[in-house]
Amino acid sequence: MAIVEHTDGPGPSGGEEVRRRDFINIAAVSFAGVGAAVVALPLIDQMNPSADVLALASTEVDLSAIQPGQAIKTTFRSQPLFVRHLTDKEIAEADKVDPSTLRDPQTLEQRTVDGKKQWLITMGVCTHLGCVPLGAGEGEVRGEYGGYFCPCHGSSYDTAARIRKGPAPKNLEVPKFSFTSDTAILVG
Repeated sequence: MAIVEHTDGPGPSGGEEVRRRDFINIAAVSFAGVGAAVVALPLIDQMNPSADVLALASTEVDLSAIQPGQAIKTTFRSQPLFVRHLTDKEIAEADKVDPSTLRDPQTLEQRTVDGKKQWLITMGVCTHLGCVPLGAGEGEVRGEYGGYFCPCHGSSYDTAARIRKGPAPKNLEVPKFSFTSDTAILVG
């Protein structure tokens, strides 16, 4: 009489052993994946900006105290920010200039928000070598075009903060900003 082994039933060479091995492999890989995620999360989280950096990501400016013809200096991302309330005369002077005659051609409309043409918000950093132009403070020299004057190398900007004379290659930068009300803006 011959002895016949059955390989499809339970036992060391049956399908149950394969299923146990598969379960152990899947469990080990899952455990390793969870462990890798637990290690990686703090490493990724430490790359996020800190709270003090996030606080500087935007600046709110109250416009209610700025009179027509007046400009103020404040800071945005540790750099000077100029906020200027243009008079009707300054707006008219800026609109008279043909943009094609400018080194960095832009109209006043391109540099302001629709319906709020009297508010000019620019970074207070000369585009030549990064000096801070004069003209935003009370009694400061505004240059021959009535805007801003950089004392470092003599760049002159007009009332729309466009470069008119001197070595600066571009207009003063207009940062991203929006009006949160009629008397306040959020820069950044």
